[in-house]
Amino acid sequence: MHFSRLFLAILAGTGLALLPACGHKAGSEEAVFRYNQIGGMETLDPAFAKNLTVMWNVHHIYNTLLEVDSALHVTPSLAHNWEASADGLQYTFHLRSDVYFQDNEAFPGGKGRKMVASDVVYSLGRIIDPATASAGAWIFNDRVRDQQPFEAPDDSTFVLHLREPFRPLPEILTMPYCSVVPREVVSRWGKDFRNHPCGTGPFYFKYWDEGNMLVLHRNPHYWEKDAAGKSLPYLDAIQVSFHETRAMEFLLFNQDKIDFVSGIDGSMKDLVLTKKGTLRPEFADRINLSKKIYLNTEYLGFIVDPDNKLIRNSPIRLLKIRQAINYAIDRSKIVTYFRNGVGVPATRGFIPPGMPGTEQSPVKGYDYNPARALQLLQEAGFEGGSNLPVIILTASDADADICNFVASQLNDVGIKTEVQVMLKSSLRQQISQSNIAFFKAQWIADYPDAETYLAFFYGKFPAPPNYSRFKNATFDRWYNQSLQTNNDSLRFALYGKMDSLATSMAPVVPLFYDELLHFTHRDISGLQSNALNMIDLRRVVKEKGHK
Repeated sequence: MHFSRLFLAILAGTGLALLPACGHKAGSEEAVFRYNQIGGMETLDPAFAKNLTVMWNVHHIYNTLLEVDSALHVTPSLAHNWEASADGLQYTFHLRSDVYFQDNEAFPGGKGRKMVASDVVYSLGRIIDPATASAGAWIFNDRVRDQQPFEAPDDSTFVLHLREPFRPLPEILTMPYCSVVPREVVSRWGKDFRNHPCGTGPFYFKYWDEGNMLVLHRNPHYWEKDAAGKSLPYLDAIQVSFHETRAMEFLLFNQDKIDFVSGIDGSMKDLVLTKKGTLRPEFADRINLSKKIYLNTEYLGFIVDPDNKLIRNSPIRLLKIRQAINYAIDRSKIVTYFRNGVGVPATRGFIPPGMPGTEQSPVKGYDYNPARALQLLQEAGFEGGSNLPVIILTASDADADICNFVASQLNDVGIKTEVQVMLKSSLRQQISQSNIAFFKAQWIADYPDAETYLAFFYGKFPAPPNYSRFKNATFDRWYNQSLQTNNDSLRFALYGKMDSLATSMAPVVPLFYDELLHFTHRDISGLQSNALNMIDLRRVVKEKGHK
């Protein structure tokens, strides 16, 4: 059956009708890039950029001091260079002098003014101000000093003061939370700043019909130019829709009504992808597929706190049982049959491949070895699973198929396992409260430094991030040492040692390292993205005349 007709059949059962093409007429000379984001959007205020929908659109409107490129390197943005003090407690950023805020009625005459260092002080201070209640307060809380953590000695210099050294600070400052905002506009709109955004970025806010459509226009005063000296961005506008289903999204993409799709729903993967994760032949000559590593580790987690009553009599308190579970799972089959080849079997540590600084010290994890699992069961005193109590694996509905497969493999070696399904929101809450002994979860990097994964195992942290309640004195010592050193080679070596140590203690079962799928039409070029799944539209070119 033809792809479009098949989707019409799918949508007939949902009551969804086809929507007319949005925007400009055929032959228009304006280049409008259109995409959809599932689930709507709550805000355009960077202080609340806690999910990908908000992060993407904030990224179009605002800039940060530093940014992450497609190779996950930290590069200049509003700051053209920076340096850290020898003791690691002070970072000094030297700002560009040619950056202006977008026009807004809060400014005199409605004209955007020059961005200066006091704007950075205000923006980062706003994140940690309890009155803001920012979702990003954690990135600075307990890290910056109490008194005047942010200072502006002059208009072009910004200084940040830490309590203790924290070497991934530049990576932290690339997060959308750290976007620079103007005090006047925030004050003018108050809580309504969420839908009256104003930044220094490549696109400015035009309108937002909540739940339906967001429109951003090219910022004619944007400061950045390409290598040839041409002003960025190339596009005239961005149009974002908020259809709720992947089926509708992909149908609109197939009909050329949107230009880009990120990811694919499990119900449609067989229609579009082969089992090797490539485009099926009928689509290979019509659309482009970009596939790259995503800094997201999908895993099973154990509570390993010996004082937690959930595991006092549970076999998962035993290291050899947790290791046996790791060896009993065929991760390649999970990726092939449940993911259509999207993902990499997690046979190394918790840190996914592609994370800067970890390439030279790959960690040896667990391959599929049921014989070794049986041997470990015997060594633990449960030969063939004899007298082993039933283990409950708790998962969300979206992960039920994978977890049922995991349970069947564990049962095959004698580890009696049952799957309990729970609403995702409830599961997350119960995991945070250490109320579930064995669970399915994911860990997505917040910034491009391996510390964001290793914090998961630091014994002095609560849950989150330490959901397993793992505690090891050697690990904690290495973790603190890695934050203190100003030698990157030593820091990266410590990262590898920590990942190896945590892997050997098996507080988690890494299943697979995720991959990103970005689909575009052939008339689109220049779309850039990185392993954090941040997209960059500044250099996108769209053929003129395309709807």
